Amino acid sequence: MITIEATVPCIAPPEWAVLERALIAAMDQAVYPFLEKYTLEDGTLIWRESEADNWQTRDGADDFYESFYNWPLLYLLGGGDHLLPLAEQEWDAVTRQLTRLGLVSKEYERGYDQFHQGESYIYFYFLCLADPTNPLLVERARRFAGFYLNEDPAALNYDFEHQIIRAPHNGSEGPRLGYFDGEPVYPWDAEMRIYGLPYADVPGLVDYDDLKDPEKARRMGAVMQDRMGRGDAAVNLCVTSLVTNAFLLTGDEKYRRWVVDYVDAWRDRAARNGGLLPDNVGLSGQVGEYMDGKWYGGLYGWTWPHGFYNIAPAAIIAAANTYLLTGDSGYLALARQQIEGVLAHAETQPMPSGGMSLAHHWIGQVPEEGAPIFAVPYRYGDHGWFDFQPLSPIYPVGLWQISGDSADWGLIETLRQHTHYDWRDVLPFRNKEDAGHEQPWTRYLAGDNPMYPAAILRESYGQVVRRLAQIRRDDADLTRVNIHHWQELNPVLTEALVQLTMGAPQIVYNGGLLMVRVRYFDALRRRPGLPADVAALVEGLDAARTTVHLVNLSPVNARDVIVQAGAFGEHHFVRAHYDVRRSDYPGPIGSYGPPDLHAEKCSIAVDNKHLHVHLPPATQVTIDLELSRFKNTPSAALPWHGEGSSATPPVRPDQTGSA
Repeated sequence: MITIEATVPCIAPPEWAVLERALIAAMDQAVYPFLEKYTLEDGTLIWRESEADNWQTRDGADDFYESFYNWPLLYLLGGGDHLLPLAEQEWDAVTRQLTRLGLVSKEYERGYDQFHQGESYIYFYFLCLADPTNPLLVERARRFAGFYLNEDPAALNYDFEHQIIRAPHNGSEGPRLGYFDGEPVYPWDAEMRIYGLPYADVPGLVDYDDLKDPEKARRMGAVMQDRMGRGDAAVNLCVTSLVTNAFLLTGDEKYRRWVVDYVDAWRDRAARNGGLLPDNVGLSGQVGEYMDGKWYGGLYGWTWPHGFYNIAPAAIIAAANTYLLTGDSGYLALARQQIEGVLAHAETQPMPSGGMSLAHHWIGQVPEEGAPIFAVPYRYGDHGWFDFQPLSPIYPVGLWQISGDSADWGLIETLRQHTHYDWRDVLPFRNKEDAGHEQPWTRYLAGDNPMYPAAILRESYGQVVRRLAQIRRDDADLTRVNIHHWQELNPVLTEALVQLTMGAPQIVYNGGLLMVRVRYFDALRRRPGLPADVAALVEGLDAARTTVHLVNLSPVNARDVIVQAGAFGEHHFVRAHYDVRRSDYPGPIGSYGPPDLHAEKCSIAVDNKHLHVHLPPATQVTIDLELSRFKNTPSAALPWHGEGSSATPPVRPDQTGSA
C-alpha cells in the first residue's frame, strides 16, 4: 500500500473542517438522550405492547428499525466507538420487540412489501459493513438471502423456472399471499385520500369518497386481494440488496448468480415494454396475468399509490447492485430508462392546488399555487399519465454518481434549467430519507456553490440541536404516539457527511447499499471511519478522478488514514497527484512570523484500491486521485483482512454479467 505524507501546514483550519468534526461530536452524544427518553432498559422502544389492540396489520416493522437505521453509518463515517455496540444492541432489541408483535419471524420480517422492507434493512446493511467479520451478522446475511434462494423449506419465495418472487408480500415465512389479513376491505382513510383509488375499473367506484360505503370498500378490497396478492412486483427488485449483501460478506458465487438472473429477467420484461418496467408478473411468468394484460397496476407500481416514487428506487437499486457485481455498466440503462420515460412527458404547468400526491416532499422548494413548475407524471393508469409533480433530483443524481456518465449529468442539468428556484440554496429542512440537498451539492461539484460545505454542515448541526430540544420537551404518552414518532426525532443526520466525505448523495432509502466514491479507515486503531480530529472533503468528481482534501485538526497528534476506492473496494486508484511543501517550516526559532509557503505538485503511482495517508499534527493535503471505476470484485472486507480472508470474494469471473 502506497503512503502519502501531508507536508502542508494547517495554520488556519478551513471552516468546513471545524464544522464537520463538531457535527460528528454532537451526534456522538445525541444518541444518549434519545435512548434515555424512548427506550426501556433492554433497548426496546416504549410502545403499547401490553394492550389487546397493539397490532392488527402487516405494516410497521420498518418504522421501528428506522429509528436507529443510520447509527452504524455514523460509525462508518468516523463516529465514536460506542455507536457500533449501541447500533447492534438496538437492532437486536427491535427484532425481539417485533417478534413479540408478530411482524418478525426467524429474525426477519414475516412477509410484507419490499418498498417498506427496504427501509428496514438499510440498517442491517450498515451493520454488516461496519462489522463484516461478526459471525452473527454473517450468519444472518446468509440466512436472510437464503429466504430468496429457497434454502429454507418454509420460505420458498422464489420460482427459479420463471425467475420471479412469488408474491408482492414476502419474507421469512415465504410468499404471504393476499393484500389483507382477514376480510379484504379497503376503507376510506383521510391520509390515503390524496392517492385516489387503487383501480379505476371497479364497478360502482368512480371517486375515492365512494369508499365510505362499506359495500364498495369490500368490493375494492376484493379486487386488490386478487390483483395485488400474488405474483411478482417490480418493487421486489429491492431484494437484490439483501442478496448482494450476502455476497459482499462471503464471496459466494451463488448470490451473484441469483442477482444477475433475477435482474436480467426484469430487464428483459422492460425491454419488451419499451424500456419502462412493467410493475406486475403473474405466477405463470406473464406480465399482466391478473391485470387483464395490463403492464401497470401492481402493488407499489405505476398506478398506486406513488408510481415513479416506488419504481425509480427499485430500478436504481437493482441496476447499481448488478453493476457492482458484474462491472457491466449496461445494467444502468434499467434505471436510466425509467427517468427518461417520465421526462419524455414533462410539462411546465401551474403549481396545482393540493393535487400532488407527494406535495409534502416539496415544502419550501416549490413556488406558490398557480406559479409555473416543471413537472413529470409520476403515475400511469387506464387514462394514461397523471399525477404531475416535480422530478426529485435524487434519482438522476443517484444514477450519475454511479455511472459517472456525462449524459446522466445532462439529465441533472436539464432538470435544473427547467426549475424555478435557485439550486444553490441550502434549505433548513430534512425529509424522511435524511436527504433533499442534492441540488446545492451538485452545484458545488459544478464549481458554482463554493460555500456549500460550510452551509450544509451548519444546517445539519442546527437540525441536530433542534431535534435534541424537541426530545427534551417531548411530554407525549409514548404508548399513544404515532408510529413515526421516534424516527422523526432521531438526532443522527448523515446526509452532509456522506456527500462531503464520501462523494455521494444519501443512499437510496428503500433498500439501497452504500454506493460511494471513497471510504476511510483509521489505520492505527484498525476500525472504519475517519480517525479522530481528521476532516475530509471530496472537492471534485468525474468519471475517472476524485479530489479529496484531508485535514488533521490536532496540533499535537499525528493521524493515519486509509482511503479506499469505493464503499466495497470496487474501484481502483491508478495515480495520485498532491502538493509537497518545498519551503522551510516552521521557520527559525525566534522568527517573528511564519515563512512563505512554497509547494509543488508530486505524482505517484498507486495501483491499489487502498491508499495510506500519514497526517502529522496540524497538516493537510489535497489529493487528486485517478481511478478506474468498478474494476475490482467488491467486498465488505476491511483493509487489514488481506486477500485471503473470508470477507474477500474471489476474482470477478467476467465483466459481462454472465457466469
